[in-house]
Amino acid sequence: MVASWLPSIVATVSTTGMNRATDGGWHNVHVVGESVFGTSLLVLGSESLLSDRVVAGRVAAARAEQPESEFNDVNATDLVDGRLSDIIGGSLFAPHAIVVVRELASIPTEVVPQLTAAAVAPHPELCLVLVHGGGSRGRGVLDALRKAKVSIEKADPVKPWELPRFLAREARRARIRIDEEAITGLIEAVGNDLRALVAGLEQLGSDHEGGTITVEVVRKFFAGRAEVTSFAVTDDVMAGRVGEGLEKLRWALDTGCSPVMVTSSLASSLRSLGKYLDLHNSAMPDGDIARQVGVPPWKLKDFRKYVRSWRPDAVAEAILAVAHADQQVKGGAANAHFALEQMMLSVERARSGKR
Repeated sequence: MVASWLPSIVATVSTTGMNRATDGGWHNVHVVGESVFGTSLLVLGSESLLSDRVVAGRVAAARAEQPESEFNDVNATDLVDGRLSDIIGGSLFAPHAIVVVRELASIPTEVVPQLTAAAVAPHPELCLVLVHGGGSRGRGVLDALRKAKVSIEKADPVKPWELPRFLAREARRARIRIDEEAITGLIEAVGNDLRALVAGLEQLGSDHEGGTITVEVVRKFFAGRAEVTSFAVTDDVMAGRVGEGLEKLRWALDTGCSPVMVTSSLASSLRSLGKYLDLHNSAMPDGDIARQVGVPPWKLKDFRKYVRSWRPDAVAEAILAVAHADQQVKGGAANAHFALEQMMLSVERARSGKR
């Protein structure tokens, strides 16, 4: 069953752009009735799912308005030798042009003035969409576009503690009935990858149309997914159930789970626990602690249990053991299984204080 939805992770794109509104939600980015021609839009942020949605929504609106428009979707690195002039001007047979320029951070320096001019004052037949993944690269073109007050839609990553609310909104938008515990189970199973979460939610909704998705449904659906087992291994190791963790590790590797998934999952949990140990005695509300730690609030329940058996120095020692194993498996260790077993035993020694 699981394999049926994996390809959709790559292709999950909605024609409805969504982003954070002033209330912390995610909203449509095009107002029906307003022409998108004679406009430019900068899509800024590293969350590819949200970025793709904004772009797809803008392009869909333009095509609905002018179905015969000429469409070009290019990388900024390709805008050489007059290529930009060619695509933003339309053609004899299709005067309206829809142009998407991706990887704006890599735009050739000599093209920046022309692109900025086109974005600041797009001609009435041009719908221009510029996509930048965030970060410091391409800062010059970003500064120029901001100074010119080009419209910007953010595509920032959804914070871990925002995921339950995001998925609840996704479910309502898609008319999928799913309870709160099932949403938590979905996040625990898939992790924080937004595209994978949305794809999993959509597949669950398709398989259980008309019914309410419960946590039992989620667990059954993901029972055979190798990546899920890496999280199960981590849960056992963190809780001191090393014997059960070793059994799950063997099963995970035998069913195709990458060794790096195991080290990555465990390292992430240990780093988060280390932050929690620094904050758990503070007077901060759980929501603020969760934001500082970088986990959803429901995860704090597990960390409270770990406090009784984990000390800060033990966490630091365990992180070193995981880093060593990660180097081994990434370096093509002859026996990755053995390296991971030794890592788990080292982590348990750190947790228990035994040497």
